Amino acid sequence: MRRAGELAAPPQASSSPAQAPTRGRDWATLRRLLPYLWQYKWRVLAALAFMVGAKLANVSVPLLLKNLVDTMSFKPGDPAAVLVVPIGLLVGYGLLRLSTSLFTELRELVFAKATQGAARSIALETFQHLHSLSLRFHLERQTGGMTRDIERGVRGIESLISYSLYSVVPTLTEVALVLGILAVKFDAGFAWITLAALGVYILFTVTVTEWRTKFRREANEFDSAAHTRAIDSLLNYETVKYFNNEGFEARRYDESLERLRKSRLKSQTTLSMLNTGQQLIIAIGLVAMLWRATEGVAQGRMTLGDLVMINAFMIQLYIPLNFLGVLYREIKQSLTDLDKMFVLMEREREVADKAGAPALAGLERPTVRFEHVHFAYEPSRPILHDVSFEIPAGKTVAVVGPSGSGKSTLARLLYRFYDVGIPGSPSVAGGITIAGQDIREVTQASVRRAIGIVPQDTVLFNDTVEYNIAYGRAGASRAEVEAAARAAHIHDFIRSTPKGYDTMVGERGLKLSGGEKQRVAIARTLLKDPPILIFDEATSALDSANERAIQAELESAARNKTTLVIAHRLSTVVHAHEILVMEAGRIIERGTHEALLASGGRYARMWALQQRRGDKIEPQAAIQSLPG
Repeated sequence: MRRAGELAAPPQASSSPAQAPTRGRDWATLRRLLPYLWQYKWRVLAALAFMVGAKLANVSVPLLLKNLVDTMSFKPGDPAAVLVVPIGLLVGYGLLRLSTSLFTELRELVFAKATQGAARSIALETFQHLHSLSLRFHLERQTGGMTRDIERGVRGIESLISYSLYSVVPTLTEVALVLGILAVKFDAGFAWITLAALGVYILFTVTVTEWRTKFRREANEFDSAAHTRAIDSLLNYETVKYFNNEGFEARRYDESLERLRKSRLKSQTTLSMLNTGQQLIIAIGLVAMLWRATEGVAQGRMTLGDLVMINAFMIQLYIPLNFLGVLYREIKQSLTDLDKMFVLMEREREVADKAGAPALAGLERPTVRFEHVHFAYEPSRPILHDVSFEIPAGKTVAVVGPSGSGKSTLARLLYRFYDVGIPGSPSVAGGITIAGQDIREVTQASVRRAIGIVPQDTVLFNDTVEYNIAYGRAGASRAEVEAAARAAHIHDFIRSTPKGYDTMVGERGLKLSGGEKQRVAIARTLLKDPPILIFDEATSALDSANERAIQAELESAARNKTTLVIAHRLSTVVHAHEILVMEAGRIIERGTHEALLASGGRYARMWALQQRRGDKIEPQAAIQSLPG
């Protein structure tokens, strides 16, 4: 076990096959991306047409230069030289250059909507999918790293499209055109020299870049790890301050940054090696082409214009090829980043609606039943054992018991954050019904729409008080929000603040006290006004005076609603129609408050102990103090 103050080992970057996408994975990523782009197929086709037009204009420039050089054989003083050379050079060269730029800009203008549209669609689909995943996934996730993966994935879409359509495809098109011209106008030797140089160049670039990819991947992993640590530390700012651990957090963060620095240095060093090798190959190819062309001019087989044209072709080809290593690396990295986001989208939903599942119906006065429910988060640690009870329509059932007895799990199962059952034991499950319908047979959205909850740990959005209360029912008016706030006894406090309902509550609501946050949560649920209510320690953060006032409001809100109350303070559940006493995932007693007191069992002893201690002790302490 790690001692206090000892630095935790940071996540190690891995280059295992499972994490390093293969070429097959790259192609699979491209296939997944294509349908998003093909929604804009006419724009894609138009962009490709403009790209071809730009390259045809670009390739025509050396041809024009050849003709101009070859025709510049006028004698001194010849009036034709004044007329032909300036006009041909300025107009021809200018029009071709203009055409190249015009077609390029039209290509980018036409395709911008497709690029941004695809990025938006994938980002939205990923966001929706993450919300559809189970609570188990969100309890295990690392928010900082996950958001970084999504951010890089969305950026990767734009980079991938930009580099491939705007750089790689045009370069390959231009190479094909140049090779064709060289092979037709001159002997095949020029085409073979060019092709050989390009082949060696591409092979060298791809090989070295594949080798370098692991360093970039490591850098990204350490970047995500550093980001995760920073976000986690900032979200837990108060805890860091409580234990005076600013230095500890800084050391942990710096350790991640140091690993990131070393990984990026490796990446930069190998990039320099790649660039040097590329320049050597280009220089050898260019010298071989010019030597052959110069020899042809000297022997009279070629003109001076041919030499100028070949030189211009080589310059036009090799300038974009200089960036081939960077382009290939960025495309590979974009594919890797995009693949990570697609992996998130491929994460299976643990809790999913059945095909064609109907919405929950009959919610005027619904009855809730737990029938022989077994449940475990992990197979080796069962939480609930054969739990059965009923919450009659319009009645209130309370659950009390020590921490870890399974009380809050009942609320999670009713919300269908998990499905009932023991992993690996499908025959041991049971069921939960609302209005006679198994919640596994209806849509999750309709189940959650029918339930309102005031949780023990209230987390608010970093927005205004009004926004957080109105979140209970989208589209609620200010008057309805204020009515809910009055019912939750927080209206006067809100009005006393300088900005009133426009007051920002801070991240996770940290600008409010625990009691204020809980009253906002109560107001939010009262505004939702669902037929089924869950109060999970709904007044635990309130003082006694406010608790009594709000308890009366909660009892009023629960009137004629099917209500599940989870409580520690037994005085808050004395009016429940039935009280369940849970221990170790089992119901050990049940009945009304009076009947349980009369039976003299666990509940009666818990009650007596809480009364002696001023109704402040939790059942956990009460049970632990009981004999036996």
